[in-house]
Amino acid sequence: MKALDTAKLSDLAAALAEAGYRVIAPVSDGEVLRLAEWTAGDEIRTDGFAVNSIKDILLPRSEVIASATIDGDAFSLTDVPVEAPKTVALGVRCCDVAALAMLDAVFNWDYEDAFYNARREATTVVALACTTCDEQCFCTSVGGAPDAAPAADAILRPADGGAKLALETQTDKGAALADAAAGVLADLDVKPDPPADVPVIFDAEAVTEWCAGNFESDLWQAVSLGCLGCGACAYACPTCHCFDMQDEGTRTAAVRLRNWDSCGFGLFTQHASGHNPRPEQAHRWRQRVMHKFSYLPERFEVLGCTGCGRCARLCPANVAISEVCRQIDQEAKAPAP
Repeated sequence: MKALDTAKLSDLAAALAEAGYRVIAPVSDGEVLRLAEWTAGDEIRTDGFAVNSIKDILLPRSEVIASATIDGDAFSLTDVPVEAPKTVALGVRCCDVAALAMLDAVFNWDYEDAFYNARREATTVVALACTTCDEQCFCTSVGGAPDAAPAADAILRPADGGAKLALETQTDKGAALADAAAGVLADLDVKPDPPADVPVIFDAEAVTEWCAGNFESDLWQAVSLGCLGCGACAYACPTCHCFDMQDEGTRTAAVRLRNWDSCGFGLFTQHASGHNPRPEQAHRWRQRVMHKFSYLPERFEVLGCTGCGRCARLCPANVAISEVCRQIDQEAKAPAP
């Protein structure tokens, strides 16, 4: 089995950088752990959970998708080249990787998004299996597992009590990465550590079934009372993919921007007329849960939640979608009055 010392993970990153990869990995950013571009001297950490997700790599927070100029009466529209450097996402948690199935479906549904697809094709994904979890982890409640990442090109498994990392390749891209890093990988007889014991806290199928018949439930008002509408949950979520289009420019030149947006924002659905079909936070919380557990399963047969728990960790009001789903599960299974 190909493996390396965990302490030498930065050596693996250096070998991949030498082979032409841009390396994105979990590194310290002040007091937080963040998926960011690795540079020589950075320590790649395996002991925590990044505040951002793999979505940042594939769908930038803001990007130019078109540009135009006006010179007198002459109008010129210019195609914007897609920036998609050869990249490896190294040490991405399995719950992040689980988001790729949904993102791939959304961005290739009624329109094939050239920007997303170029970055997706250029990115080799190396997952990191989890041997520990915290109280916000719930991947097993939404069909995931702490040590399984089918959409990854390779997976690193902690072994020998975390002292080593075993590399298992799952695709041709993963095999190419292993070849590029052959100098730092060795054939070692290691014993993978047991995966984290992530408890199941709700039945996702019961949530989906309940959502289908409870659009006007009083529960939406109750769960929304603590929500500030700040959007931290959506920005941290690996599957939230809503965006807005904005044009910015001068008298002679302009660009069209795609920017992240969130259904939790009060202006997200406001019409030019001033009418807003979701005027209250309860409506917006309903949309968030319905989208992830009803609309996406109906259209793509995939949940819009991977159980990463980032939304709860980063919410300033301690609102957790896992707790909302637990309440829905209980209500769905409660005896009829």
